[in-house]
Amino acid sequence: MKILVLNGPNINMLGIREPQYYGAATYEDLKNLVLKNAGSTEVEFYQSNHEGDLVDAIQKAYFDKIDGIIFNPAAYTHTSVAILDALKAVKIPCVEVHISKVEERDSFRQISYVREACVKTITGKGLDGYVEALEFLKEYIK
Repeated sequence: MKILVLNGPNINMLGIREPQYYGAATYEDLKNLVLKNAGSTEVEFYQSNHEGDLVDAIQKAYFDKIDGIIFNPAAYTHTSVAILDALKAVKIPCVEVHISKVEERDSFRQISYVREACVKTITGKGLDGYVEALEFLKEYIK
């Protein structure tokens, strides 16, 4: 089984940006946590601050025969129809993950374009949300 962990803008700045929402752990800590919990599952990581690069990564996942996507689209959650369309096109099971509890934050964060193309959404569990998403996808894809 192959899982893509896809992260949008500013996730590379974990540990630096707004620790009151995102904690002190870094992007490397996130990758290490997921790998520690992957078991025999093959995991690939990709992070970009650019919308088109994320669309390209989603399309590439289709051709690379990725079985599932764990995706934190970050700010693009609330703005990107292009990312939604890419997820719908590839039909790869996707779990939307947010480190913070977005439903308790700014009103604009209540809108998620990508959610329509996801099989599950996990919010507010910090980096552990990625592990929960991984476990969910392992069962969902079986």
